[in-house]
Amino acid sequence: MRYVALPEEKVRRLSFYLAMEEYVARTIDEDDLFFMWQVEPSVIFGRNQLIENEVNLDFCKKNGIKTYRRKSGGGCVYADMNNVMFSYVTKDEAVGFTFNRYINMVVLVLQKLGVDARASGRNDVMIGDRKVSGNAFYHIPGRSIVHGTMLYDTDMVNMVGAITPTDEKLLSKGVASVRQRIALLKDFISLDIEEFKSFVRNNLCQGELTLNEEDVRGIEEIEKEYLTEEFVYGNNPKYTLVRKKRIETVGDIELRIEVKNRVIKGMAMLGDYFIVGDIDGDIINRLKGVELVRDALREALPERLDNTILNLKKDDFIDIILNQNS
Repeated sequence: MRYVALPEEKVRRLSFYLAMEEYVARTIDEDDLFFMWQVEPSVIFGRNQLIENEVNLDFCKKNGIKTYRRKSGGGCVYADMNNVMFSYVTKDEAVGFTFNRYINMVVLVLQKLGVDARASGRNDVMIGDRKVSGNAFYHIPGRSIVHGTMLYDTDMVNMVGAITPTDEKLLSKGVASVRQRIALLKDFISLDIEEFKSFVRNNLCQGELTLNEEDVRGIEEIEKEYLTEEFVYGNNPKYTLVRKKRIETVGDIELRIEVKNRVIKGMAMLGDYFIVGDIDGDIINRLKGVELVRDALREALPERLDNTILNLKKDDFIDIILNQNS
């Protein structure tokens, strides 16, 4: 695996690095590529999340925290210069397998540092019972892209304030609560953040590929999409029914369904689940015109929904649509 370096070392906005992942995936013909990055205080939320549900926009504006949407699923994340962000691009198209392989690589690097790290849940790396890294992924033709956080240190007040509802009385309690659930790597290793980055690079990568100014211009062209209001804020879907459920191995799913005469006219799917297939072709489009009854839903949907949303079972999804408990 080779490390991807930029021609000039400087801090860029978060959207640039998302575009860099995509540019590298689309233009560089190598099996495995990796790079790390840091950003000024920013919030990044998942492809299928409504920003007003996930981000305290007033707090972010007041504290100079930028907001961005990514193309992968998963939940809302706060990042600053005391976190290290990892990006991994591979030719392997088996997204679930790639994701697990990547997380295990991160775990092994931490274990080499003497940290008792392990993979846990859908996307986390844990130290003991506390989370040190959260990760997400998405797929483009011919490539899989995995990216994640590594909590070396962070501004806990900003982290909690940016991604929780406005309530000053709850902020200090929220900081204490979150601090109990997350691990900061600085508490477990003797390396400073730059030494840690060097250790990761030396243990994961062999050789370097340095992009040129033409590459940077190509990245900046892709970045324009990430900065549009349409992409960041999206359009709130119309709906007549709202269905919500959390499935432990899948994540939060929220369905907003347009219905007329008990027939589905349209559907929007929100949440922090992970997409591994074509959600529009496999689910959304198949359900248009389908009556809200179990047999009709079962017939319309493919037999295996876990090929589209990680770990999702067909009957569990139909239970959500019908607002029934399994």
